Amino acid sequence: MKKDQSEGKLIIVSAPSGSGKTSIVRYLLEHQPGLEFSISATSRAPRKSEKHGVDYYFMTADEFRQRIDNNEFVEWEEVYKNTYYGTLRSEIKRIWDKGKHIIFDVDVKGGLSLKEEFGVKAISFFIKPPGIQELRQRLIKRGTDYPSEIEMRINKATEEMGEAFNFDKVIINDDLDKACMEALEICKGFLNNNG
Repeated sequence: MKKDQSEGKLIIVSAPSGSGKTSIVRYLLEHQPGLEFSISATSRAPRKSEKHGVDYYFMTADEFRQRIDNNEFVEWEEVYKNTYYGTLRSEIKRIWDKGKHIIFDVDVKGGLSLKEEFGVKAISFFIKPPGIQELRQRLIKRGTDYPSEIEMRINKATEEMGEAFNFDKVIINDDLDKACMEALEICKGFLNNNG
């Protein structure tokens, strides 16, 4: 992707499932002017309340693979067999064309790929739960996953926490309000720095 002066900056927020990244992203969108959320593409089916072009860009696995072949993604991952997630280059262009900065809510691998692609134009946050037991309790309390899925998420989270040192900033989310304010302060500093 060609970079020029008209492009904005990127805020990348990644975390293991259940760490509070979506809550922090929502807070930043509400409290930091000039940000727009990057809508990811996926090959999974929409859930009841989800809308194409609002929650995700929904497509078939074949369409997703075709777009991979056409180099239409900045980053993508096959999370489960035939279930892909990724960031379309056209989505980044759409937001930059509006003169906005982009905020991403992406998994750990996606976050690292975006940071590698955009370098100093991006700041990457890793939202860390206070510990694995606390994360397990949050996932159970959320009530959206079967026990087997929770264990799968815990195993993945343990692996992902080993990647925290590859991010620009690590925020420990043991108090959501405090974590949101810390993320906002860092975000403001990054966006206001013209370097």
